[in-house]
Amino acid sequence: MGILISNGTVISPSGRIHEDVLVEGERIVATFLPGTAPREGHRVIDATGKYVIPGGIDVHTHLDLPLAGTVVADDFESGTRAAAWGGVTTIVDMANQETNASVYDGLAEWHTKAAGKCAIDYSFTQMISTVDDESLKAMRYLTEHEGVKIGRAHV
Repeated sequence: MGILISNGTVISPSGRIHEDVLVEGERIVATFLPGTAPREGHRVIDATGKYVIPGGIDVHTHLDLPLAGTVVADDFESGTRAAAWGGVTTIVDMANQETNASVYDGLAEWHTKAAGKCAIDYSFTQMISTVDDESLKAMRYLTEHEGVKIGRAHV
């Protein structure tokens, strides 16, 4: 059973269009001219007079980040809830490697901070603060096997 969002104005990169949108699981699986979508077996949401906007992706967030002797205001719970209310469905947070610590430990710490607290999908950019043979090896592994983007920490 999917969700059919009917009679709305879809906002997309190519402009506004009146379409019905069928969602199954967490994916848009089809769009239809208004009134032509199969309704049987689907929960129908009437979006008459409303905009239907696909979720946004915030590719640079700093949640639960220690900074200058304090911690930023939002953790993964409050930050992802706020993002969801703003229409963001995915964030890419900056996972931090402490100086001279393991890159893997830095990523594991961010996984722990996020676990069970996120209202939306998330991924990480792994910040590297110590560049040595071990961190270079870790960078290759994380990008090839963990889907992590690598960034250089501001020092």
